[in-house]
Amino acid sequence: MQLPIHFTNRALQSSARRMLSTSAIRGISATGLNRMATATATATKTATKTATKTEEKTQEKTQFHLNFKNFNRDDTKYGHRPIYMDMQATTPVDPRVLDKMLPFFTGLYGNPHSSTHAYGWETDKAIEQARKNVADVIHADPREIIFTSGATECNNTALKGVAHFYGKRKHHIITTQTEHKCVLDSCRHLQDEGFDITYLPVNEDGLIDLEQLEKSIRKDTCLVSVMAVNNEIGVIQPIEEIGKICRKHKVFFHTDCAQAYGKIPIDVNKMNIDLMSISSHKIYGPMGIGALYIRRRPRVRIEPLINGGGQERGLRSGTLAPPLVCGFGEAARLVREDYDYDHAHIKKLSDKLVKNLMSIPYTTYNGSKEHHFPGCINVSFAYIEGESLLMALKDVALSSGSACTSASLEPSYVLHAIGADDALAHSSIRFGIGRFTTEDEIDYVSDALRQRVKFLRDLSPLYEMVQQGVDLSTIQWAGH
Repeated sequence: MQLPIHFTNRALQSSARRMLSTSAIRGISATGLNRMATATATATKTATKTATKTEEKTQEKTQFHLNFKNFNRDDTKYGHRPIYMDMQATTPVDPRVLDKMLPFFTGLYGNPHSSTHAYGWETDKAIEQARKNVADVIHADPREIIFTSGATECNNTALKGVAHFYGKRKHHIITTQTEHKCVLDSCRHLQDEGFDITYLPVNEDGLIDLEQLEKSIRKDTCLVSVMAVNNEIGVIQPIEEIGKICRKHKVFFHTDCAQAYGKIPIDVNKMNIDLMSISSHKIYGPMGIGALYIRRRPRVRIEPLINGGGQERGLRSGTLAPPLVCGFGEAARLVREDYDYDHAHIKKLSDKLVKNLMSIPYTTYNGSKEHHFPGCINVSFAYIEGESLLMALKDVALSSGSACTSASLEPSYVLHAIGADDALAHSSIRFGIGRFTTEDEIDYVSDALRQRVKFLRDLSPLYEMVQQGVDLSTIQWAGH
């Protein structure tokens, strides 16, 4: 801070010299020069005091930051990286999945579509086994599984593929206001092509009205698309009931199960699901691979988005990547094998975290507590900006919403749909619990949140007013 002070002193002294050198020419009196000199000295002292205070404040902030950063952190227990609690964005690859993938990067490198030699045969056999593993989780026929690059491609293929194939006779699609961004954007794209889209609202729990759904179905409705488990608030929609309604009216039913596959029981036949989007990296598998379930009986026809060599029954051309497919298949096998353990483990940790979070004053649980996947928890902390809390929790990897829309500063459209205002939506944080989350991590995150929520609220003038008994709804805010 010394450089600015010296600079200021020199500037003021130089200014005084210039005034003195021109005083004789302009005929300024000696009294006037004395006043100028006094003003210059006063300004120099003021600048010095201001710089000193600024330096002291900077030191205080730095000292606080250092103390804040080191909050109860035992690196021997938690490691040097932030505690990961963003399982809805992606999950870590299970070591058993990695073991399954590694041989396909070295010795088993054949193109699975090369049918004239052993290199192709062995990778093709492994891919078909992976296909069966993926199908078994949802009680489907392996021939109904089409491998893709991920759930976004699956959703695009399902909506656009069905719409384009049946578009000459049917121009209506039904979905919900809380779908994943790729579903909503696909629907808007189809609207631009002339299709009619109905966006069903949800109630304060995030659930759709089944009666409203049935009334919305028309003679020209070709598809109903409803997400099974919401990626932001974890709400589970009544998929089986929706399937019954769609089958009754002979309308195809698509569900985005990226957050549901392997986490809740799914039977495509019992639930009358015609198309389903699945993602590998949400179930401890590799990124870059997913699957689209397409029913064979009654047959669902789609127009492919990608044309080429005719792989995947002509519905998704392109050479498959054996390491990714086989890793996906192993992850699917493991979620089926470990389902009971995973569910009990996640439920236990979820109950503990929710109890700890809700003990913090002015905290709101977002979504249904009854129809809910326990691994996804969305909570709003009133009188705090969610982004500020994330910045204060640098030792915990969290999210304020969907990773696919994290670049946007707009409040969550999902929380808006369930009735949350801008303030509540902006103060929300999503917590993701998974297979490798530990109870110690839940305890650490709970304690860190209590301390940092309190700190941020102590800085909030709104919270201070609430503490003083002021009703914020009665205040008329002046615009500038």
